[in-house]
Amino acid sequence: MTFQPESLDPEEVQTRVDEAVGNNHVVLFMKGNRLMPQCGYSAKAVDLISQYVDEFETVDVLPALPHYREALKEKSDWETIPQTFVDGEFVGGSDILEELDERGELEATLTGAN
Repeated sequence: MTFQPESLDPEEVQTRVDEAVGNNHVVLFMKGNRLMPQCGYSAKAVDLISQYVDEFETVDVLPALPHYREALKEKSDWETIPQTFVDGEFVGGSDILEELDERGELEATLTGAN
């Protein structure tokens, strides 16, 4: 038996992206899921966010990667995965999260604290 990825059409993916970004304080589009990230960058993003936020949404892009890339491009104009959004605004990938953390700004960015 071979693995068959979930087949999602571009409109379904766009709807999922719009709903995830619109309905969650923090959402991470990643390869894999929170418990089993499928790339080092996604794992790093989960670790960084988890330091400051207990509850956040993750969306596994692997079942329809090309469609997710296209749908996310409209929101972020960022080419790589993972991508983090806070209150509907694009923050960045794992490298940006890491830079914010090093500058002591990630907690405030994720929680809305000043």
